[in-house]
Amino acid sequence: RAAIVPAPDPEHELIVDQPRGSGGEDAGPSSTELFVASLVGCVAHYGRLFLARHGLSGDLTAEADWSVDLGSERLSAVEVRLDAPAIPAELEVAFREAVEHCLVHNSLCSAPYVAIEVRHAAAAESGSI
Repeated sequence: RAAIVPAPDPEHELIVDQPRGSGGEDAGPSSTELFVASLVGCVAHYGRLFLARHGLSGDLTAEADWSVDLGSERLSAVEVRLDAPAIPAELEVAFREAVEHCLVHNSLCSAPYVAIEVRHAAAAESGSI
């Protein structure tokens, strides 16, 4: 069943689901697709900021391929590709450093503390005493 996930901004909400073959209804992107899209969007954002800061014009698009290791239940690789306008040779290293500095990329390179809290409804709310 699809999960409606409240976003930090009350004007947005996300529908997260799994493909039909994985027990979902395919009502929205999977959590893995959103995870990868978050990285791609962050990298592209930092790339666009760099271009604007240096007065470079042109389109920047990004996409990714990823691999899953089902044995360990994790992504084993993500490859982000940027199609960027021409960048002067003297700015190429700085551009790469800028796009690799995005918050999502940094979080993947140095894993953050992650806690999962499971909360249960009170016995009175569930009808049992």
